[in-house]
Amino acid sequence: MPAGLNVEPLGHIESAASKRRFRNVLEVSGLLDRLVQLKPRSATEEEILRLHTPEYVSRIKQASSEMGGEAGEETPFGRGSYEIALLAAGGCMTAVDAVLDGKVDNAYALVRPPGHHAEKDRGRGFCIFGNVALAAMHAQHARGLSKVAVVDWDVHHGNGTEHAFYSDPTVLTISIHQDNNYPPGSGAITDTGSGAGQGYNINVPLPPGSGVGAYVAAFEQIVAPALRSFRPELILVASGVDASAMDPLASMMMTSDGYRKLTEIVLSAAHDVCGGRVVACHEGGYSPAYVPYCGLAILEEMSGIRSGLEDPLLGLLAAFGGQEIQPHQEAVVREAAKLAAGLAARK
Repeated sequence: MPAGLNVEPLGHIESAASKRRFRNVLEVSGLLDRLVQLKPRSATEEEILRLHTPEYVSRIKQASSEMGGEAGEETPFGRGSYEIALLAAGGCMTAVDAVLDGKVDNAYALVRPPGHHAEKDRGRGFCIFGNVALAAMHAQHARGLSKVAVVDWDVHHGNGTEHAFYSDPTVLTISIHQDNNYPPGSGAITDTGSGAGQGYNINVPLPPGSGVGAYVAAFEQIVAPALRSFRPELILVASGVDASAMDPLASMMMTSDGYRKLTEIVLSAAHDVCGGRVVACHEGGYSPAYVPYCGLAILEEMSGIRSGLEDPLLGLLAAFGGQEIQPHQEAVVREAAKLAAGLAARK
């Protein structure tokens, strides 16, 4: 929001703070030293052009070499951001290669800027390039995989990833998000793909106020069955932790333990269908106070290592009223579960 006579200046909500504090808590917990740290590379322009139009890439590159600009809706960027966005996309590809090469069992790409809102010809929602979509394309085009699944638990709809694969039956896209938060009018349960891709896009628009109970039900009744039916060779997670009860850009009530449980469900399905090959790519999360504990829980579950560092806010947030699934939330889960059942019927 531009500062003015009636608007006091404020730092942009999408800052490096939450990501830096996430990395810092991994270090002080001792977990970082027990993980394999991967050095990212920059994506090439050719790789970015698998998704984005030449005109869009050229515009970002030019503005980045000058004073920066606006990539699109809600996506300002500064000088040098083109190179950083290439590194974010390339970092996700690095993680994919490490998992497919067997260097690591699974991987978490802690990158910035995020990517799941970026469309082929414009940035949206703080996203410049579609990191997860580009990682999926890399897995298919460069590594020869036939089928990839994307599970997006960011609280906002993964519109960019949906657009990239909406008519593609080789990439299953599942987005669990707050109903009609961002982008407006996006992510309806009735948007299920088109043409050959019909049925391979699943949206779960949970009502505002949904807590751990609703999210766990969605993953047990929709995400896990869909993954087991589709049987991808790799599962990508668009890992936004902005569904937390502390996040300023949404109205959900997830806790660190909730994210731990979601990770457990995805890993269990991954072990059944693709040898546990999971790559999580960081997306949103705007509470510098709470993102680190959600991220730590996810990485503890992915690594199988408990650091012993406790979430100091868990008791408070887990005790919020309405953490159990509510009838109106259950109705959405039941309806979306029919889409997962439709995948099973195709087998």
